[in-house]
Amino acid sequence: MTRARIAGGVGVIVILLLALAAGYRVLRKDAGSGSGTERPGTSSTAPAEAHPGFLYGRVTTVDGATFEGRLRWGRGEEAFWGDYFNGARKDNRWAAHVPAEELPTERRPVEIFGVEFGGRERPMDLGRLFMVRFGDIARIEARGRDIVRVILKSGSEVDLARFEASDFDDGVRVWDASGRVVDLDSLRIRTIELLPTQPIADAPARLHGTVRTPGGEFTGFVQWDREKGIASDGLGGETKGEQSIRFDTIRSIERRSPESTVVTLLDGREIDLSGSGNRSTYVDDPRYGRVLVSWDAFERIDFTSAGSGPAYDEFPPGHPLTGSVTTRSGERFAGRLVYDLDESETTETLDAPSGGVDYTILFGLVASIFPSGSEGSGAEHVTVTLHGGEELQLERSGDLGERNAGMLIFVEGRERPEYVRWSEVDRIDFERPPEMYPPLGGN
Repeated sequence: MTRARIAGGVGVIVILLLALAAGYRVLRKDAGSGSGTERPGTSSTAPAEAHPGFLYGRVTTVDGATFEGRLRWGRGEEAFWGDYFNGARKDNRWAAHVPAEELPTERRPVEIFGVEFGGRERPMDLGRLFMVRFGDIARIEARGRDIVRVILKSGSEVDLARFEASDFDDGVRVWDASGRVVDLDSLRIRTIELLPTQPIADAPARLHGTVRTPGGEFTGFVQWDREKGIASDGLGGETKGEQSIRFDTIRSIERRSPESTVVTLLDGREIDLSGSGNRSTYVDDPRYGRVLVSWDAFERIDFTSAGSGPAYDEFPPGHPLTGSVTTRSGERFAGRLVYDLDESETTETLDAPSGGVDYTILFGLVASIFPSGSEGSGAEHVTVTLHGGEELQLERSGDLGERNAGMLIFVEGRERPEYVRWSEVDRIDFERPPEMYPPLGGN
């Protein structure tokens, strides 16, 4: 055989291998692993049943192919309507409503060889992260290589920087009606249209339970280690060798030390597990929306059964934030509100910590925020009152910290909105929205 023929044969083989690799990236049967990733499974003869809490939608690829069925982000992460889609906003559209000389500033120290010196006042970075529940989204689109557009049920559109902490770039797994399991890389996705969940065969159970902390208990659907929310996911650790214990065999997990836990199984056996600590545990507590319990605050979790969660249609479209802002000088402005030059709808969230627990509170649940504090609250806390009547003392951090960019108030009849710096806010009162999920408590 001549060298030319050999080279030609090698070239054909290389081309075939590249084509197979590209196809493998778009459509892959993944057998799963002991790490906790949900196993794709195969075609089943089990009857399809209603499991309305699972993500469901139609994915269209850049070459026009469509795949419709149950969805799971990143193949082993977000799987339910109450889970959150995250990203970084492409720009801040609200900053243009504030005169440049009134925009907030911050002191940025100069660091030399690890030592900070003085610094000077500079314009505050107004870049903001975006976070919303999948149940609040109508459609997600890839707009070129740099932008992901999220279209909410309310009709609002948000452009995200595609490669800056966007969940879109994790790709998505689809279980379609024919029994295929398809893994789609984000570069192949053009649009994702979210739809009410159709009956599903062999749907896995969802994790639900009560998490105990020194500051109280939180009950709701759970994502252990921020990701594992399916009963077939595994709890990793070591006990006479590395183990992975399926969550659907566990009754409770109790923290005994920073590095160890006692796992009680459904059959009553106890397993001492080391190396099973996590990055924190999400709990979808309907009083707030969602909390993130740090490992330092975690004491114990007791698992219970509660179905698959709310359906897509139970998430009503968001409404504009409305209410009033009272300043420390006694002025009061009422109208449409934009909080932190960022959040403007009831389905967006107020994020702040307290005692090792990060609260992610839907703005539609918030009745008032009192940055000046209240009698007995302590200067280091901000009083947040919910429509259900509960009063929280949250730390001056996150959306309640000094990097809050202030409030815009669109007062009816005025040409331009009022702007109030965070340091000038005495209290904020929000009007109660007509509908929310979870439903508003109280009177």
